[in-house]
Formats: sequence, structure tokens, C-alpha cells
Amino acid sequence: MTHGKDRGSAGLTRRGFLKTSAATAGVAAGSGVLGAPMIWAQTIKDITLNQVGPSYSVIADIAEKASADLGFTIVPQTADSTSLMTKVVSQPETIDIADLEFWAMQKVWRSGKLQPVEIARIANWSKMTPLMKDGKNFDGSDLSRQGTMPLEVMYTGGPGDTSFAAGATDYATTMPTIYNADTVGIRSDLIGRPVESWAELFNPEFKGKTALVNIPQIGIMDAAMALEAMGEITYADKGNMTRDEIDHTITRLIELKRDGQFRAFWSTFDESVNLMAAGEVVIQSMWSPAVTAVKSRGIECVYQGLKEGYRGWGLGMGLMGHLEGMKLDAAYDYLNWYLSGWQGAFIARQGYYSSVPETAKANLTLNEVGYWYEGKPATEDILDPYGAVMDKAGAVRDGGSFEQRMGNVACWNTVMDEERYMVQRWNEFISA
Repeated sequence: MTHGKDRGSAGLTRRGFLKTSAATAGVAAGSGVLGAPMIWAQTIKDITLNQVGPSYSVIADIAEKASADLGFTIVPQTADSTSLMTKVVSQPETIDIADLEFWAMQKVWRSGKLQPVEIARIANWSKMTPLMKDGKNFDGSDLSRQGTMPLEVMYTGGPGDTSFAAGATDYATTMPTIYNADTVGIRSDLIGRPVESWAELFNPEFKGKTALVNIPQIGIMDAAMALEAMGEITYADKGNMTRDEIDHTITRLIELKRDGQFRAFWSTFDESVNLMAAGEVVIQSMWSPAVTAVKSRGIECVYQGLKEGYRGWGLGMGLMGHLEGMKLDAAYDYLNWYLSGWQGAFIARQGYYSSVPETAKANLTLNEVGYWYEGKPATEDILDPYGAVMDKAGAVRDGGSFEQRMGNVACWNTVMDEERYMVQRWNEFISA
């Protein structure tokens, strides 16, 4: 079967091929010739792909659009990263495509349950941002190596190889899809003054009105950004703390908790939205779509750019090892569809970036490109993915342009060498 990019260059899509083969199916049946194209046309509609991943990437609207465009069915199922990692290793047959964060690849790739993505079959791979495929910043410099930089877990030697390659090869462990530069959300209307540093998260001025995300791997890094900004400690690598650094961080968090600094520790997207929308918290760990959701309710909420930089993250689509034949071909069609622009535009409207910005921008209006990617004032109201007004004409995206935001990542989400100890200590903090 022809590779994705070969089909594209020949001007032949599977959808077009299906129409042709469906039209000739009757003739073939009448002549007694049962060729592969006819079987393909008859059965492609029966293929179902189970895509499992976090709620911010595995979205029913995207799966529905892809299913309509491709002629087979994508079934979306949400699972947090920790649960998904367990499923990949212990129930691999229940998943076809796994949406895995880059840091999670450190844990699951070596299990051998995934098969590599053949880069030659991804039509837009060459258009992928260098942040993902090359580990380079926009000016050609290396990205911050604190935490798990995408490049570190991006490439592998080929089928059967459960290690990571040091640089680019013909095979990827996952196909990068979405990513962002994370920071804190603030209720700027309730704070009423500039917020410029991660240190504000632990400012006594906001006692009882702050919250952290209760995902140990992420929450501890937000805490580390704040403690380092306060000048209390300098971490060698916030993404890979020593036991002493973990102990210092958790001890301080327990002190802050007992002093009443925190209103809550949220675990789900909805919890973070409700805390912020109700005004129960005025500064907290937050994700871009949650800020979008608060703003869509007509409430002032800012995803605050901070002078110390952002915490970066990203994820990609991994192909499960059991995929083969027509089902594997369908999975590649879905991966190629994913980078063709509709999905990139959809997630741009909730504040996320596509690994192929060029195709995403082509599916956005000039106003949306200016707002979401270029840091320009909106020329008319900005809508969220579901059509609700998210920002008014004249507004500028928090943190500025794509290059300003992603070019200022201080550390990446990660798995630490002392992961087990860190999680144990984090749980002590939550139950303290």
C-alpha cells in the first residue's frame, strides 16, 4: 500500500479512491473478480479505532469530524495520563491510538507495547515545528533541558527497538500533536495589580485563595518555579530533583498548607474552572482551555505570562503494537488527517498549538491567527471552539506571540529519577 505522502503527491486520497472503487464494485462482483480495492471499499467503513488520552486532547468533536472525513469510526475515550500509562502496559488490546504526554513516553516506550511511527508515512512531518522534531528554539538555539524535552523521547531505531535514539531517525516513538507553555491563571479583576512572578503563588497576600494541581509530577514543578522565584532555593534541574530538593520543596509546601495558603488542590479541568469562576481562588495552577472556559462565561481571567518563564509540555499519538494491515493503514490516515489543519485550528481556539502551525493557521481566520499565534490585538470578538465569545475585539493574548511564549520555556513536564519517592512525599503533603 502506498505511503501517505506518496498518495498526496500523486493527488490521490483514500477518500477519492473509495468513491472510485465503490462505483466499480458492482462490475467487479458481476465479473467474479474480487480484487483488494473492492474488499477495501466494502470494509473500510467497518473499521473502528479506539483513541484514548486526556480530555484536553481526546475530544469528541474532533473524533466526529475525522470519522466523517475519513469514512471509518474514531471512538474517543478519556483517561488521565497515569491511568493511560497503566492501560498501555496492562491492557494494550483495549487501545489503538494512545495520546501520551512526552514525559509518559519515558515510562511506557520501554514496555514494547507501542510500535514506532514510520516518518515517511506522515505527509507533513517536514513542516513540523523545530521545537518538536529538532529540539531547537526559533533562533536555532537548544531548548531548555530542564525536565523532559520532546526530542529526548522522540526517535527510536525502528520496529522492536525499545530505546530512544539520540537524534532524528526514520522512526518516531509518537507523532507530536499539541503542546503549550503553561503558567498560572489569575483573576486579574480581583487582584487589581500586576502579577509578574511565579513567587506570587505563595504570596501571603493571597492566603486561602491559591490552588495547586494535584498531579504530583506537575504540581511539584509549579511549586518549584515559585520557590525558586522567591529566592529560597536554586534547583540543578527542576524536572529531576534530588531527594534533598524534593524534601525541601515538600517541607515548604506543608508549612504553607498549615499556614492556610491553599484553598484547594484540584485534579480535574472542571474543578479548576469552578474554583476560578466562583472567585474562591485568585491565583492557581491552570491549563489554557480552563482559562478559556472561565473567560467564555464572561469572567475576567488571565493566563499570566511570568518573568521566570513557562513550564512546557506536549503530547503525541502513539500507535499500539497490535495494529496491522488495513487497521494500521487507517490509523496512519487518521494521523495524517490530524496534521492537515482542522484539528490544529480547533485546539488553537482553546489556546493550544499544533505541531504543524502552517496547516492550523490555514484553517483559522486572519483575526484568529493574529490573536492566537501572532500576539496581535483581536480585530473582532474571539470565539472558543464551541462558538462562545472568549475575548472581545481589541484584546491581546496573554503572554504574546507563539514565539514569545514557546521561546520562553524554563522547564518541561517530566518523570524524575526519584519519581516514586517524590510521589510518596507529595501524598504526605496532600494528606498533611
